[in-house]
Amino acid sequence: MMHTLSAFAGHVVIVGAGLAGLVAALKLERPCVVLSPTLLGEGAASMLAQGGIASAVGPDDSPALHAQDTLAAGAGLCDAEVVQRITAAGPGAIAQLRDWGVSFAGTPEHPDLHLEAAHTRPRILHLNGDRSGAGIMRPLIARVKNHGQITLLEQVALSGFCTENGELSGLRTTAGYIPTTQCLIASGGIGGLFAGATCPAEAQGLPLAQAARIGAALVDMEFTQFHPTGLAIPLPDGRRALVSEAVRGAGARLVDERGERFTEELQPRDIVARAIAAHRAAGHQVFLDACSLPKGPFSMQFPGIAAACHAAGIDPDQQPIPVQPSMHYHMGGLAVDAAGRTTIPGLWACGEAACTGLHGANRLASNSLLEAVLTGQWAAQDINQHEPSRALSHGKMVEPYQGPTPPDLSEHLVRYAGILRDEAGLKALLQQITPYAQKNDAALVTAFLAAGALLRQESRGAHYRTDYPEQKTPERRVMTYSDLKSFGVGLS
Repeated sequence: MMHTLSAFAGHVVIVGAGLAGLVAALKLERPCVVLSPTLLGEGAASMLAQGGIASAVGPDDSPALHAQDTLAAGAGLCDAEVVQRITAAGPGAIAQLRDWGVSFAGTPEHPDLHLEAAHTRPRILHLNGDRSGAGIMRPLIARVKNHGQITLLEQVALSGFCTENGELSGLRTTAGYIPTTQCLIASGGIGGLFAGATCPAEAQGLPLAQAARIGAALVDMEFTQFHPTGLAIPLPDGRRALVSEAVRGAGARLVDERGERFTEELQPRDIVARAIAAHRAAGHQVFLDACSLPKGPFSMQFPGIAAACHAAGIDPDQQPIPVQPSMHYHMGGLAVDAAGRTTIPGLWACGEAACTGLHGANRLASNSLLEAVLTGQWAAQDINQHEPSRALSHGKMVEPYQGPTPPDLSEHLVRYAGILRDEAGLKALLQQITPYAQKNDAALVTAFLAAGALLRQESRGAHYRTDYPEQKTPERRVMTYSDLKSFGVGLS
């Protein structure tokens, strides 16, 4: 019998300590427990965000224009109502962050705004040089640590859920069992499954698999966004440093070994990523030339990226930066309604772990932090309106799934489910992971991704099928655990 953390019985449990989870914790009106699989802040993708957060606060901007750009980038798959709701709420989210101590560059009346790809206006609020995510997170972390109703459990991860009569009744963690009927998944994306990703290694989407095992529905799992410009020289841990979209917005140009441009830099991410991949496949090297930016030296504008370049032996003020597309963000996730409720009573999701419909088939740059703030807030507000159920027995205990991970999974994901996909590769990926999916959560997440990619026989946004290069009628696809059986994935 697993040790029961009885002191937290009935508390709201937030799985994940990135921006969405911390905002939710601060907005809850009852005691909560925040699970962080690492020391607070260390494993959160929010801390790594460079460019900033998008919001229509400029004098020549509007939420309607922001919505228009978001819909265009989403390639016909965005939920228009969600897009309008989030872009309209953007200025209020910025005001809330300022109230919490986030000091964006410029002033509230005259913010300093960056331009990023596929935005028709400069609307990216930033701070802390090119370390905007850390600049936003640190004041929130300080508030959470000093909040009387928030308990932080660091280096504690979710390992499974328990249900009773189809409703949440508790969850397993690596520290023990917590009886609760209210849980919010804010665990981020799945990019850490891919080799050479820009994401933290912890971001593998395991809570999505754990939720699916108790019946939660997932949506559009095939939409994985590769950032066009990851530093081509990997970091010691295998992750790739991100070279922010803001660098191209500041005037940097994509060139090859001859110094020749081969694409328009400020197109949507999927188009630029495929252009770079095609140029590399044709035998060229690809560089981001930022040696002569209009507003001054690269190292002054982007000190964090400059430090990563120097660590790789590149002086970005004097040399072009070698780049290649790298897995960066997941547009799919748990199916949620406007309040963040999943298909399992008592289970909510927000941020990158949820598929809200904001991003469609291709996320617009810097919309992710905005979505994290607002969906975290809205989920908390909905939880506040629901009294926790009194039944807190162990219910149906789902055993933890700790079987072996498929060998070379991260490399196979890049090879078969990367920027370019086809039926043969996706079927090969499914065949490799099928023996593992019943007992391994990483394999199960991969099975959902591969199955969704096989079913989507078209090319749209970040999902490109070389055997189906045209678009068809836009369709969002909901999948559940039992749906995988039709793909030969043996599940109990």
